[in-house]
Amino acid sequence: MLFNSWSFAVFLPLVFALHHAGRRAGWQVGVLTVASFAFYGWGTDAGGSPHWKLLPLLVLSTLVNGFAAQELLSAGRSDRRRRVVLGLALAFNLGALGFFKYAALIGKLLLPAALWARWGDPLSHIPLPIGISFYTFQGISLVMEAWWAGAAGIVGLAAPTAAGGRGWFHAKVWFFKSFFPQLVAGPIVKAGEFLHQIGAKRWADVDWDGAVKKLVLGFFLKMVVADNLKDATAALRFPEFTDLPRINLLALLYGFSFQILADFGGYSLIAQGLAKLFGYELPLNFDMPYLSRSLTEFWRRWHISLSSWLREYLYLPLGGNRRGAGRTYVNLFLVMFLGGLWHGAAWSYAIWGTAHGLLLAGERFFLGQGRAKEAVGWTIGSAVRAFVVFNVVSALWLLFKLPDLSHAVAYARCLAGNSGSPQVQALFVVAVFSAPVVAWHLWSVAAPGCVRRAPALAGRAETAAYAMMLWMTVINAGSPGDFIYFQF
Repeated sequence: MLFNSWSFAVFLPLVFALHHAGRRAGWQVGVLTVASFAFYGWGTDAGGSPHWKLLPLLVLSTLVNGFAAQELLSAGRSDRRRRVVLGLALAFNLGALGFFKYAALIGKLLLPAALWARWGDPLSHIPLPIGISFYTFQGISLVMEAWWAGAAGIVGLAAPTAAGGRGWFHAKVWFFKSFFPQLVAGPIVKAGEFLHQIGAKRWADVDWDGAVKKLVLGFFLKMVVADNLKDATAALRFPEFTDLPRINLLALLYGFSFQILADFGGYSLIAQGLAKLFGYELPLNFDMPYLSRSLTEFWRRWHISLSSWLREYLYLPLGGNRRGAGRTYVNLFLVMFLGGLWHGAAWSYAIWGTAHGLLLAGERFFLGQGRAKEAVGWTIGSAVRAFVVFNVVSALWLLFKLPDLSHAVAYARCLAGNSGSPQVQALFVVAVFSAPVVAWHLWSVAAPGCVRRAPALAGRAETAAYAMMLWMTVINAGSPGDFIYFQF
């Protein structure tokens, strides 16, 4: 089910009313869990296959991770038994992700030509469950935190000591794994960030101001900015772009850069706003990433929940920066390479991740750890660095828009060789719908000073901006489309 669909417009108030109709935590958790599975199973994919057919995988994932966590948190378990449980749980999570997402890529890479001729077509048509990357990473977070905590328990989730306790334990796990605002495209919520929040919620405690602001901004970014840019950048596909003049090729690339931020950033804001309606806080996922003055800073601001997950469960276990400079560079490269593959089973994503990994390592080598970190304040030099980082990041987004490497190469050749007069109308459309993202970033820089010098005026300006965004969402939404990160 899409957030920007009429079915969701019926679903949300119904679930909200049912949730707040009961005051007990069990009722509220039960309502949200059932609603979340209904949300996931609603609708069909691009091929017409109903989504409910993929519900058994989500159920199995929840069962495996729930019982593994229970075992890892129980007192008296031997180290050997705990290692076996952890290994089996990780093998299941990574195996399921590998089978559904990477079977075709691995098969084409490893199988002899004769076997690939026989098995290539079936492997290439394995369905990709929506959100599998996100809920699998949540499952890994649960079992890893249970492994580290042991009998001490995760805050909000201790091993059950009685039959009734087991029911509530697994109810919490099912809710954590399926909570619909973040189920299919994040933010990736770690167990320690969410489980302690589970409990009875009151209507009076709903953060209406925070929820409404995030929902208005999120829907505006998705429906007005991203969906209109989606239509405007549709020409960035092979072979349609091959006849376009150089300036239009650049505009399409920058338009896609703003589109992907508005689309995914909008989704994350909607998810945060929806969670607030039910009394839950989801982590920040985007923090004005196009203001970054280094690639290191960019990855602290872009898809923060993924960056945090990779750091905590991959980079640090590999040794982080504690085993010398050489190992640090290898760890950065490996984490970004795997982070690229996380986005999709295509070599273009691996190249995208590899490029970011090499740039991060090079940045650390040439600038040192201190200068690669987030800077404070703005100077002409820092503005130039931000401009360079934005251009590098935008150029690499080409591999997302054109995952076929031959098409990306064709784009680069056209950019170098095409001439001709600009197509002014297309440039204007990209500029108009990119402008709100630019304004959003600039306001984040100017807002603290404005609030400090003229708080009343800043408050009125903010109210007017939200009213304008709401109005634009109603009258100027683009053609509805899936969120970009659904495919990951």
